[in-house]
Amino acid sequence: MFKTSFRIVLVFVLMSVFGLVQAQDKNNFELSKNIEIYIDVLRQLNLNYADNINPGDLTKTAIDAMLEKLDPYTVYIPESKIEDFELMTRGEYGGIGSLIQKQGEYVVISEPYEGFPAQKAGLKPGDKIIDIDGEPAKGKKSAAVSEKLKGTPGTSLTLTVQPYGDTVTKTVELVREKVKIPNIPYYGMISENIGYIALMQFNPNAAADVKKAFIDLKSNNELTGLVIDLRGNGGGLLNEAVGIVNIFVPRGQAVVTTKGKLKSETQVHRTRGNAVDTKIPLVVLVNGNSASASEIVAGAIQDLDRGVIIGERTFGKGLVQNVLPLPYNAKIKVTIAKYYIPSGRCIQAIDYFHENGNEKAARVPDSLISAFKTKGGRTVYDGGGIEPDILADVKEFSQITGDLYAGNYIFNYANHFAISHQEIKPPAQFTIDSVIFEDFKKLITDQDFDYLTETESLLKKLKSSIEREKYDGVLQTHIDAMEKALAEEKQRDIDKYRDEIEDLLLVEIVSRYYYQKGKLEAALKDDPVSAKAVEILKDTAGYASVLKAPKTSGQKN
Repeated sequence: MFKTSFRIVLVFVLMSVFGLVQAQDKNNFELSKNIEIYIDVLRQLNLNYADNINPGDLTKTAIDAMLEKLDPYTVYIPESKIEDFELMTRGEYGGIGSLIQKQGEYVVISEPYEGFPAQKAGLKPGDKIIDIDGEPAKGKKSAAVSEKLKGTPGTSLTLTVQPYGDTVTKTVELVREKVKIPNIPYYGMISENIGYIALMQFNPNAAADVKKAFIDLKSNNELTGLVIDLRGNGGGLLNEAVGIVNIFVPRGQAVVTTKGKLKSETQVHRTRGNAVDTKIPLVVLVNGNSASASEIVAGAIQDLDRGVIIGERTFGKGLVQNVLPLPYNAKIKVTIAKYYIPSGRCIQAIDYFHENGNEKAARVPDSLISAFKTKGGRTVYDGGGIEPDILADVKEFSQITGDLYAGNYIFNYANHFAISHQEIKPPAQFTIDSVIFEDFKKLITDQDFDYLTETESLLKKLKSSIEREKYDGVLQTHIDAMEKALAEEKQRDIDKYRDEIEDLLLVEIVSRYYYQKGKLEAALKDDPVSAKAVEILKDTAGYASVLKAPKTSGQKN
């Protein structure tokens, strides 16, 4: 059977390749030669290998390895993964609606989504997954557990979980649903007269969702400015990005141009509808995880001088992908073009198409970065993401705060708090008072929390050098004094960095009661980047000056 089907495939492939060779040019000889070699390798393995082979697995491995030589966005989707892929493309998946994470030997529920099966069944953060449909989950990785939790909407599963802080397990029956994560988990007024929209993804209807949120804010408030938050937004559908720009830019404006090897892939994407508001002052927030469609929106707003960009330099993904069909219901997502925003620049930061000396993709060198002009004459650059008009101070957490978060001490305290508090004030009013903070300190002390500071690490290296070079006889007293002083100072770290620890505690605790929406609202309370946005929107002259091109010699007043 294999031989017969193999011959049919071989004849078909060679005929196709022969056609390509005739239709294109002699360079396609390399293509036909290597296809023939690959097929014969697979045939020889099937005939002669000491054990039975799985041609499907070997072919997938070969395809994946081949695509790794290209860019990370060109991927093969086998038939078995098509349903998941198509659901995710629509911003949906079939499952219980919860984030999970590995803690020790078990995977735990970390964040159930409001209104979906996990939350409706009473699952809470910290609940330990013991087994799924009778199959033990101990020792399994998060990806393996996630695979078990996902499935066709309408199908059921049985979970045995151990609630946080309990020693007794319980069994819950869940029915998987189509889980759709909202494009906008939160919008509201961030300050008097300043609206705020958090856009987390560019899935279908993203532009309609932003338009609806903006109209709602504008209708119910004396709106004098708007903040669109694209921080952490990894992108999505290009047409949704164009639609969002169209809310603030008139019909007919070129937003993004795609240019590929094929003429059919060269397209100009323009705004098609009437704008909602072309005048309202606008700020777009970005960071290093704002990519792709986020960069199209931020870059177009910047190039058209339609608003001010605040935050950190964006990721730098200026590539476009398309999903193409393959035989037997498989598909391949292929990078088909680069995109260029209104000034004419491409903000792709990594050159996947020309290997460096180490045969690896590398950042576009400074020598190849070019200057472009915005609509109003401001200078902007290609080759490295979107550089904000205003670089904002971003929170940098201390070592103790980072270790408290990474070690799940803050996560676990929020679970501990929720057990003994049935409700809390709304996110905008809830605060971490001294009683809560002291209770947190007691809990982590009981759990023997410790951490290694950078200074301790350096001191250990210094001690090793002193001992190796035999200076300890004269320097040991000083080393002992330094260690003692460091230990005493370290005891004060938790109070020294109380403000930043409280910020994380606040967000984590609020999420136990108000889920994703409340989490975002709470995070805005002490956010320096959004505060900077409010500041610039309230400063009419300052806002205008950012968007004004500098005068050059010869200009008249």
